[in-house]
Amino acid sequence: MKRRIIDTIEQYDTVIIHRHIRPDPDAYGSQFGLKTLIKDNYPNKKVYAVGTHDELLSYLAHPDEVSDEEYKGALVIVTDTANTERIDDDRYSNGNFLVKIDHHPNDDAYGDLVWVDTESSSCSELIYELYEEGREYKGWKMSEECAKFLFAGIVGDTGRFLYPSTTTKTFEVAGQLVNYQFNRNEIFNGMYEMDPNLLKLQGYVYQNFTMDENGAAYIKLPKELLEEYKVTTSETSSLVGSLSNIKGVRAWAFFVEEPHEIRVRLRSKGPIVNELAKKYHGGGHPLASGATAYSWEEVDQVIADLKQLCKEYQ
Repeated sequence: MKRRIIDTIEQYDTVIIHRHIRPDPDAYGSQFGLKTLIKDNYPNKKVYAVGTHDELLSYLAHPDEVSDEEYKGALVIVTDTANTERIDDDRYSNGNFLVKIDHHPNDDAYGDLVWVDTESSSCSELIYELYEEGREYKGWKMSEECAKFLFAGIVGDTGRFLYPSTTTKTFEVAGQLVNYQFNRNEIFNGMYEMDPNLLKLQGYVYQNFTMDENGAAYIKLPKELLEEYKVTTSETSSLVGSLSNIKGVRAWAFFVEEPHEIRVRLRSKGPIVNELAKKYHGGGHPLASGATAYSWEEVDQVIADLKQLCKEYQ
């Protein structure tokens, strides 16, 4: 499969790379890592990375502006995105050929060529595997910039190598990437430094979260609260792990109100939460998923299901 993807890349003069909405470091890491990898080895190709920019990821990169005309006859690659509903920029279907590279469960096998490996820690790790194949097959090289993107994506999706998705292969890949002379401190500072307002909201989370006797925990963050603390909905993503170190917590949810919906972030130490996420317009990994609720009444249904999930967990 990897060689088929490499052969496909070689056939096209224009490559446009998409990723999922509400991007995280692995979305940017895999997308911009692949863009840079292609440019490293095919400097005459036009390669773009598209999507709505998240200012929290400015320490990594900024997406490209691409006209509709560029899609004509182009190769489109989507990284780190399980289903078509979550692809950022619906022009992904306007190219000549579509490739999917992902590590989420393959519930939506879109694309003309699909490479999905759910055993991989991150999509950025898969892009490194593609580089390894290209090195053997075509003599590919990797720049420091590419290594930086892939390292950031792996660190982000493994929670600094703490999550169960981290494998021996993950450590081997990270070990190879740190041989490149990029600034790791810059990545860590960009990823984990918190604004004082966000730290104050974290204090609120610790003081006000709810946990039942079966280890189901949750916190509701309505828009009025976010306005009070001067924190954006995207900034709250860095708080999701706050409940992970609390003794007795098995699975937890953050409910963050946006203008027209309520974002649901689900995490777990054991109970499988991605099936629950699918029930509420979402999906993801077994222990880390996202969903959407459209009212606080629906949020209460999610909470009830989360409690039942933890109760049944053995």
